[in-house]
Amino acid sequence: VAADGYVYAGRTINRVAEVSALVARIPSIKKVIGVPVLDDNPAVGDCLWAEALASASPLEEFVRGDFNAPLVALFSSGTTGAPKCIVHRAGGVLLQHIKELGLHTNIKESDKVFYFTTCGWMMWNWLISSLALRASVVLFEGSPLHSKADILWDMVAEEQIAVFGVSAKYLDTMRKSGIVPLKTHDLSALRTICSTGAPLLADGFNYVYEKVKTDVQLASISGGTDIVSCFALGNPLDVVREGELQGRGLGLAVTVFNDDGQEILDEAGELVCTVPFPVMPLKFANDEGDSKYRAAYFEHFDGIWRHGDWAILTKAGGLIIRGRSDATLNPGGVRIGTAEIYRPVEAFEEVAEALAVGQEWMGDTRIVLFVRLATEVVLDEELRGRLSAAIRRNASPRHVPAKIIAVAELPRTRSGKIAEIAVRETIHNRPIKNVNALANPDSLECFRNLSELEV
Repeated sequence: VAADGYVYAGRTINRVAEVSALVARIPSIKKVIGVPVLDDNPAVGDCLWAEALASASPLEEFVRGDFNAPLVALFSSGTTGAPKCIVHRAGGVLLQHIKELGLHTNIKESDKVFYFTTCGWMMWNWLISSLALRASVVLFEGSPLHSKADILWDMVAEEQIAVFGVSAKYLDTMRKSGIVPLKTHDLSALRTICSTGAPLLADGFNYVYEKVKTDVQLASISGGTDIVSCFALGNPLDVVREGELQGRGLGLAVTVFNDDGQEILDEAGELVCTVPFPVMPLKFANDEGDSKYRAAYFEHFDGIWRHGDWAILTKAGGLIIRGRSDATLNPGGVRIGTAEIYRPVEAFEEVAEALAVGQEWMGDTRIVLFVRLATEVVLDEELRGRLSAAIRRNASPRHVPAKIIAVAELPRTRSGKIAEIAVRETIHNRPIKNVNALANPDSLECFRNLSELEV
């Protein structure tokens, strides 16, 4: 089933050539059903969706499958390398989703649930499973900022949405845009706000409770395409602690290890799950003997799932995600999570977003911070000084970048995550394994051959 294209943020994107290329490469496709978006008679498909629907026979019976029957193949976002094609099992995903949606998110029958997601992101699958709890799913097509900055809040009010899910970046954008839904929208039905895609910083928590709604559960959640669910997420029976994910998923042996494989508290380390769980992937596609699968998760700590997040497990039971562990910075041999730098930097109104990488320099690693600035803001020495001082004050002297450089655009994956590793490889003139996973690959040109990085 394929559309001929789509419209996003006022731009028309034609996808006929891409659909034709896919069909040519997949011989098992017998018929393509075209969905007209740009043209009433799209140049894709053997028939139109309306025609296929009119001639379809009603489903007379469901076929019961095995618990481990393949459910869906999802591609990882490509932030850390070539995307993995991950095949998930039906029973494990259903169990996990009902637990997370029904218990952790407290979704009830007749609730209206929304998550801003593309169909290619794992959050789409998570959202759709709300139907298993007899909730209603609300969908939104298009850019959440194009026509008016608060259009999603209009939707929350009009549809009386109970569970509202967005990215941490969206909440930060709302904060910096001065949007105050508390004063302008009826959010009486809103019970839970979920945030994912990146760590939600303290300013995001403060924004929600001061400018959005005072009596809402703010659940920062974290998991991934690898498990099409969460390792840490909300708990409607617990308090919300600023800057933390409320707790670990029920039934999951999630903890944090140091480099020696020892469990640690209140100290940054590798997020792991020490006991097998039902929503582990069934397999990777085209992975003879599961060698790629095992290498991806079980080789770092022998036989224990290493998720690839750099995190802190607090004594209170919450989790703080400091970024991807393979994107951590290592100046002077000390591992630093990138979120530790983003937290003070993105609090600045002058900074739209930031990206930090380690540059190999003089036998060590130095931190380089790239910033995309707000409109009409210039990165001068005065602003550099204030940014460095904020990082030093809120983190440590080791966190202060050796270089702060303004760029026009940051590379992002198709699911909206900033691609730190792609930038790191670009500034070292090394090949990028995951260019096709980027939504804006041309943005990497902003980082090539920068004179600032040569001194």
